[in-house]
Order: sequence, then structure tokens, then C-alpha cells
Amino acid sequence: MLRLDHVSFAAQPDGCAATAERIAEQLGIKPYDGGLHPRFGTRNMIFPLDDGHYLEVVEALEHPAAQITPFGQAVRAQSARGGGWMGWCVAVDDTDSVSERLERPWVPGNRTPEGGEELHWKQIGVKGLIADPQLPYFIHWDSPAEQHPSARIRLAVAKTAIIALAIAGSRDRLRNWLGSQDPKPIPEISIDWTAPDGLPGIEYVTFQTARGEVVI
Repeated sequence: MLRLDHVSFAAQPDGCAATAERIAEQLGIKPYDGGLHPRFGTRNMIFPLDDGHYLEVVEALEHPAAQITPFGQAVRAQSARGGGWMGWCVAVDDTDSVSERLERPWVPGNRTPEGGEELHWKQIGVKGLIADPQLPYFIHWDSPAEQHPSARIRLAVAKTAIIALAIAGSRDRLRNWLGSQDPKPIPEISIDWTAPDGLPGIEYVTFQTARGEVVI
């Protein structure tokens, strides 16, 4: 089964904390410090959301890993363009089929969030995102479900959920990448397609908040 795990927003020129603060004002919830990604040369701030999702604001550090790893490169490139939506990430249980389809290995990741235990996961497909930003990358969590970033939803003062992604690109290209011809391969959210006007990728995300719908 495929399911949305999180959406990634690259830090704007004034950095991760300031970018996250602006998003917090729009959503009406506060993020927490997600910690450093030592393998990728990045760090993030996490907005835990309902339905097992989260939003990360991610920043590339002055670290060699940010220049040589695909994830670090993707973050650096989007921040260099002024920041904004870098991509989205789909959680999977069957790691072997994804690796076989993409013909590449899974890459381990780890970070230690503020006040929490070290998290471990595997990810794959970031090179695909770099080549075609409409495509998600994939994640498989090795840490238990109770440690998933969305589990800190109790920190939020009100219900906040992702209800739709607007993506410039091709639904057929996405279905091939996901290995699914299901009319709605990510069942818990809506995906609205627009014709690319420049780079393909996420154009905006719609959230349901205590203030009503918010589009970022």
C-alpha cells in the first residue's frame, strides 16, 4: 500500500527557523526541531499533522554531505532558487519491489529530534525527484510507529491536515513511477494536476486548519 508520509519545503534565503516561523503563522501550529541528518548534511523543523503526515522545513548545512548526497543536493538547489516546495515523500512497506523497479538501492537515514529518540529509516528515489520534481521519493521507517514524526501531533493546538497537493506534471508519469495504475494511488489525499509552466513539481499544498483551508 502507498501512503503519503510527508511534504518537504526547502528553506528560504533567511534560513530554516525563519521559514518555519512564517509557515507556523499560516497554519496556526508550532513546529519542533527535527535535528540534523548527518548522512545528508541537512537539518529540519517538523510540523506534525493529522492522518500520519507531517511537513518538514529542511535546510542544507555547510557540510560536504550536502554537496555530494542527492538529498543534500536537492535541498541546496531548491533553496538556491529561493526556497519553497522541494518534493513529497511516499511511505511503502514492500522495499524490495521499489528497489527492483527503480534499479537502485535504499539509502539509510537517521536524525535525533529535540527531546526524542534517534530515528532510523531508508529512502530511495531522490535522484528521480531531482530529474523530475513532480515525482515523490520513497521512505520506509525502521523506527517504530510511535516514534514517527507525526506522533507528536499532541504538540499542535488544533487539528491540521493535508487535504490536497497541486502538482504540475503528468499523472501517467506518476503512476509509472509509483508502480500503480490505480486511479487514486495515494488514497487519503487529493492530487490536482496542472500543466507545467516551467519546472514540474508541487505548486501548492492545501491544509485543513482551525482557521479553515490554508494554501501554501
